[in-house]
Amino acid sequence: MKIPRVDFAIIGGSGTLSSDFPKNAGAEVLADNLFFETPYGRSPAFRLCTVDGKNFLACKMHGWRSGVTRADSSRQIFWTFREAGVKRIFSESGVGTVNHLLNPRDLMIPDDYLDLSTRKDVQLDGRYLLIMRDALCPQLRGELLTAAKKFYGGRIFERGICAVTDGRHFESPAEIAMLKGHADIVSQSLAPEVYLAREIGACYANLSFVVNYGEGIRVWSHDVMKEIFFDDAKLIGEILLDALKNTPADERTCQCRALRKETLLKEIYDA
Repeated sequence: MKIPRVDFAIIGGSGTLSSDFPKNAGAEVLADNLFFETPYGRSPAFRLCTVDGKNFLACKMHGWRSGVTRADSSRQIFWTFREAGVKRIFSESGVGTVNHLLNPRDLMIPDDYLDLSTRKDVQLDGRYLLIMRDALCPQLRGELLTAAKKFYGGRIFERGICAVTDGRHFESPAEIAMLKGHADIVSQSLAPEVYLAREIGACYANLSFVVNYGEGIRVWSHDVMKEIFFDDAKLIGEILLDALKNTPADERTCQCRALRKETLLKEIYDA
């Protein structure tokens, strides 16, 4: 199947998983259940969607599927994005707290990350030196902040550090204690997405919705997390779509693409 050419993409996380995103948030689905053959295996299902004349690709839960590694899922998604010509990528995540001042249903738009996963060597071809300054695009983060203020009346934090762990289990109290002072939230996504987005020359930003306290911060309720999972999916979807609608494809005020350099090890890759 031919990969459609689009400027935008959205990677859905647990915040939109329970909903018919992005249809439920106001986008039109042009084609559904699109699978593409990649060098890393068959891709997860994509939707080709449109909103306000902007076409975009969307997929669920970072491509997680039983029997497929997160590394391969991520490669499949970002290889597809590269072939589609994607320039702007939004994502969302349900996250836990590390900062004891945060509560469930707080929104954060992280501006940095701490990668504690074991997926650091996930790449497409290794031909670029990836400078991870401003890894989460300032321009896209600004659009997410504007959209969040429009739709959400709760607490919104425009910056913060997201620690990334492998999962799928939640972190132990000792792990959360180790992260205190180094991160504000903890998630099982964001990396390797930030690396792969930079590798394909795309801008990337994330909307994080707090769904539980990190272990040892405060006792949390699975019922509350379940309520957030089902009740707030439409809200998260509306914020993402509004940010996408107001983001130009080519008018960049960021340095994201300039922070991808040709590798000095080019002779090795050309051998």
